Amino acid sequence: MTSANGEDRRVIRTLIADDQEAVRRGVRRILTAQPDIEVVGEAADGLAALELAAELRPDVALVDIRMPRMDGLELTRRLAGPGVAEPVRVVVLTTFDLDEYVYPALRHGASGFLLKRSGPSLLAEAVRAAADGESLISPSVTVRLLRHVTVPRRPDRRQAAPVVPLTEREVEIAGHVAAGRTNADIAAELFISPGTVKTHVASIQRKLGVANRVGIAVHAWEMGWAAR
Repeated sequence: MTSANGEDRRVIRTLIADDQEAVRRGVRRILTAQPDIEVVGEAADGLAALELAAELRPDVALVDIRMPRMDGLELTRRLAGPGVAEPVRVVVLTTFDLDEYVYPALRHGASGFLLKRSGPSLLAEAVRAAADGESLISPSVTVRLLRHVTVPRRPDRRQAAPVVPLTEREVEIAGHVAAGRTNADIAAELFISPGTVKTHVASIQRKLGVANRVGIAVHAWEMGWAAR
């Protein structure tokens, strides 16, 4: 797509998977109104979504948790989980703040989650954030829900330590990520550049074997690293 000033504009190809036709129709209406988002397909169940994703190769999939034939958790694992050769960015759609499936979905590679009652701007923001490899809509929303679905505990290095240990600085930065702070916030707090923070975040993701900042936040909350 070319913008008004002649520059090429990235278009985010998006797949919608939800068993409720009204939800799919509403999400499509919101997303197609965005100049940088294209809805390339819809599916009413998880298995159909998996087949469409293989055929269409979307950039982002919006996935409902509860669907027939294959639920959103299994679909997320197959689209974005560990070992997937060409993962698709997944944003899980959920009705409740404390949906019992949110935490496993994040573990299975979801880039984040979005409440179905969220407004149009947040829905579009969620798609853009996922496409950019970010943690969802906004870190603060993710952290608020993670506080309910994870319980900070003392580190058990035999069970939870990454294959390559984090440095003290990386542990510190992981704690700030878990507290919902952006790269700019962390840079200001630690008196380093945002670029340096970004490099550390990428290193932490690699060492922990997680796909995004949500994975870092989950691990940090479990380990009791979250900054206050």
